[in-house]
Amino acid sequence: MTHWNHTLVTYFQFLPFSSTPAIQGSLFCLVLFMYLSTLVGNILIITLTMVDAALHSPMYFFLKNLSFLEIGYTTSTIPKMLVNFLSRKPGISFLGCATQMYVFSLLGITECCLLAVMAYDRYVAICQPLHYQAMMSWGKCFLLAAVSWLIGFLVALGQTTSIFTLPYCGPNRINHFFCDLPPLLKLACAATSKNEITTYIIAVLFIMVPFLLIVVSYVQILHTIFKMPSAGDKRKTFSTCSSHLVVVTLFYGSGIVAYLRPKAYFSSSSTKLLSLFYTLMSPMMNPLIYSLRNNEVKQALKRLITKTRKVSS
Repeated sequence: MTHWNHTLVTYFQFLPFSSTPAIQGSLFCLVLFMYLSTLVGNILIITLTMVDAALHSPMYFFLKNLSFLEIGYTTSTIPKMLVNFLSRKPGISFLGCATQMYVFSLLGITECCLLAVMAYDRYVAICQPLHYQAMMSWGKCFLLAAVSWLIGFLVALGQTTSIFTLPYCGPNRINHFFCDLPPLLKLACAATSKNEITTYIIAVLFIMVPFLLIVVSYVQILHTIFKMPSAGDKRKTFSTCSSHLVVVTLFYGSGIVAYLRPKAYFSSSSTKLLSLFYTLMSPMMNPLIYSLRNNEVKQALKRLITKTRKVSS
């Protein structure tokens, strides 16, 4: 903690997306709309999985956890970003920056693990259907979800501590819209090579390893589907995991490019736009993907609308 005592920076200033007020105003409206859409969509998914008995299964238990993560994931960065759009001096306190990074890292790493758990659930359901009830009992589902959260908690705690025990003595201008690892490391008044290596190792372990587990699961799933004699059975079986596959592609695709790409390939501006995609676009799209591509969710939504109309009438 000696580095913390030498830190002179008490406030970090975010650089705006543009110096043109009209562009900043347009971005504010767009981001606000997307954030509200994210909240409404994910709250709706959580509500459906809680109130509809047909969705009381392991797959939708994990989906409920995913929607909760998406709400927290976007809320850790977007409200502060919206306030900064309207502020003459957009920024965040030193402690607020540490808190934001911790929450963002916790939820992001937990989501990586949870998406791998959801792939495992689909693998068991399709490739081991006779053993599904035993292998995916409610006790095991709660354990898998809890382990995902625990991994996120521990890794984010270690990562945030290592970053914010570095000395920060100026400058304090972050070319980003939230407290992310790469731009903060650039501001540290000390050698950060060890921190950069550690960050890269964590990214490989908790982005690439879960991603590879997902890939292995889907290779087995596709192998099982291709062996089915009926084309109708193939379509029906694949539809049960296609939504998850699309979500994985959006989340991991942007995450891998953001954290595992060579530094020289992207400018700071393109990094900010890419970060905006995986912090907002992906969480906003997930409810749409699951509701439009999943018949059970669509039927549950119809039943909820019918019940609501009956109550109101």
